[in-house]
This record gives sequence, structure tokens and C-alpha cells, in this order.
Amino acid sequence: MKQGIHPEYHIATVTCSCGNTFQVGSVKKDIRVEVCNECHPFYTGRQKFAAAAGRVDRFNKKYGLK
Repeated sequence: MKQGIHPEYHIATVTCSCGNTFQVGSVKKDIRVEVCNECHPFYTGRQKFAAAAGRVDRFNKKYGLK
């Protein structure tokens, strides 16, 4: 490896808008995110599937499918 061309590697603190914090390796020292695994609807099980079902029904009605 060449010397002097690689960025400094730090243990970064990631802070989510929900207040959750955790440590990762990065070239930045502090990272702020809007969603994390603690507040994202897909990972918490609070995701709503009803909107997709409505679109499927509308498609089936439009094209006469059962």
C-alpha cells in the first residue's frame, strides 16, 4: 500500500433522529441519520401493507381479472 494517501479511519458515533445511537467504523467521526433499524417501519413490524392491497384490487377491477 502507498503511504499517505489513505484517509484516517475512526470509530464513529451514529445518531438517529429518534435518539438511538450506535458505533460504526468510518472516515467521519460523527454521522447523523433520519431513520435507523430501531425506528424504520420495515424493521419494527409497523409497516402498512394495506395501501399495496388497494392498488392490486384497483388493477384487477380495471382489467377484469379475478
